[in-house]
Amino acid sequence: QLTGNMASTSKAPVQSRNLPWVEKYRPQTLDDLISHKDILSTIQRFISEDKLPHLLFYGPPGTGKTSTILACARQLYKDKEFNSMVLELNASDDRGIDVVRGPILSFASTRTIFKKGFKLVILDEADAMTQDAQNALRRVIEKFTENTRFCLICNYLSKIIPALQSRCTRFRFGPLSPDQMIPRLEHVIQQESIDISPDGMKAIVTLSSGDMRRSLNILQSTSMAYGKVTEDTVYTCTGHPLRSDIANILDWCLNKDFTTAIVDNLLHFENLAIILYKIKSICCPFFQVDFPPNIRMVLLIKLADIEHRLASGTNEKIQLSSMVAAFQAVRDLVVSEAS
Repeated sequence: QLTGNMASTSKAPVQSRNLPWVEKYRPQTLDDLISHKDILSTIQRFISEDKLPHLLFYGPPGTGKTSTILACARQLYKDKEFNSMVLELNASDDRGIDVVRGPILSFASTRTIFKKGFKLVILDEADAMTQDAQNALRRVIEKFTENTRFCLICNYLSKIIPALQSRCTRFRFGPLSPDQMIPRLEHVIQQESIDISPDGMKAIVTLSSGDMRRSLNILQSTSMAYGKVTEDTVYTCTGHPLRSDIANILDWCLNKDFTTAIVDNLLHFENLAIILYKIKSICCPFFQVDFPPNIRMVLLIKLADIEHRLASGTNEKIQLSSMVAAFQAVRDLVVSEAS
């Protein structure tokens, strides 16, 4: 599953040695992609029947949207004609109305002399386009459909105007499951000869939350920083508190008095936002802390208020006190209900 024909050439190790792993191991063909088989089979059928519509890919980052359309483009066009048949623009490029009326319009309106078929315009991170640019783009898409196909890629479908959505066939790329991520991670681990423990693999999958790009970045940075990839090194490298730390925090907040929880234990922890996220996850119904439903609801509302205040730029130590106070109030509520 290494990248295309480069794997068989003698220059491949020199060319790919310094690449980030997210690019070094980016899938080059549709068969290399590890997820969303229903989407891939549909697109493969579009290509085989020469009926590719305008496409709109949306979903969280690192789920294979850009890799999918680039693999489609490599299947549609030979290497020597790729640059003349494919126009790829990212949010880092100027994406205002002038670009739509200039390079995009110019590329879409010109026909190919020596090749039949259509050109392909890939607009990555299309949700960063202005409203005026999107309104101008809808007319370009409509006018040059015979000659050009468009693929819009975005994280948030709500930021694409309805007129563009209606002109495209939409596909949602959801987060990858652990069963999909682990085989690909194991392939990279084997190729790079990484020393990794089972709990290290589990930590990478947990922290990446279905984002394949993030999982590879965590794997590469941890292996380069510590040599051996374990749960402790993964959490330390990413700056996340260990699971044991979160369990201790929860225990202090529920079973210690206010002063002990704050002064003796919690003040040395940093990044309260991550701690809040982890605690909220633990307190959800499908995790290990079995709160009564009304108690859980009160706690989650209080934690959400703290998270909102953190996002507004308030002082973390003050909100740390609020978090402990929330648990103290919940503990008192549990005691009162029990009595």
